[in-house]
Amino acid sequence: MLEIGVGEQGEIVVTGRLDAAQTENAQSFLDTIAGSAVLDCAGLDYVSSAGLGVLLKTQKRLMEAGGGLKLVNVNPHIHNIFRYSGFDHIFEIEPASG
Repeated sequence: MLEIGVGEQGEIVVTGRLDAAQTENAQSFLDTIAGSAVLDCAGLDYVSSAGLGVLLKTQKRLMEAGGGLKLVNVNPHIHNIFRYSGFDHIFEIEPASG
């Protein structure tokens, strides 16, 4: 299950699993974002290759318009997925503290 929405400070908050079963929901939400945005990953438990594809598609679209996604509160497991896939060169990533 994935929950995605806008937090109190305008950040995009994702909670749960961003996997193949959730990509349509996530893409529909992210398609409404314009400019630059912060994606708070504190509650993100898992991201699959399909989920990475959603994030990449969104990042490309935003970058073409001069913006982009910044990923914050990324736990070590999710950060490793971004590092192993080379996505740490595509996104600005801020690891979770602690």
